[in-house]
Amino acid sequence: MATEDDLDQLEQMFRQLQIEWEKFFGGVERKAPNELRTRVEAIVKRYAYTEIRNNTERFRYQALASRFNTFNELWNKRMRAIEEGRPLGLHGRLAAVAAPVPGKPAAAAPRAAPSGGGEFRVRSAEQDASAVRGLYEKFLQARQQAGEKGTVKFDNFQKLISQQATKIMADKGAQAVDFRLETKEGKVSLKAKVVK
Repeated sequence: MATEDDLDQLEQMFRQLQIEWEKFFGGVERKAPNELRTRVEAIVKRYAYTEIRNNTERFRYQALASRFNTFNELWNKRMRAIEEGRPLGLHGRLAAVAAPVPGKPAAAAPRAAPSGGGEFRVRSAEQDASAVRGLYEKFLQARQQAGEKGTVKFDNFQKLISQQATKIMADKGAQAVDFRLETKEGKVSLKAKVVK
């Protein structure tokens, strides 16, 4: 019975650890969840050389331990890449900063799509400052037309666009992100479209 309780606790802690790491890599948390990682690792190690007679519990432990080890390796690689300032994988967070492939000319993407579409292409908020500025101005106009109150600072807007573009490009393996504005029920929102 104690083994089953420990496995329940291990599964719950592992889920929480995955969430905490995603928060850390997404920039929500400033500190890596090393304390929780150590506690999960302690439970995994406690049963590593223990004989588990119940087949169901043994299979469940092996599956959880395998997933933990896989994710642990991934988290270590991502941390090392961040510490060394390297791109995170082929389509990682810093891939936009990576050097272009030799012999292949860099295609100049339009900063803003034709006015009919109203889309603004962003690869990096810092590099595509004119596109972000144009999107910001259009966003302010749309908010004013919709009657929304309150001010939005450009720095905060640029930071939001940068975070969203980075996350979308990393998750979807995109080259860039097209942002457009949409007004629904008096609220202006940003919509993103992946550019492969």
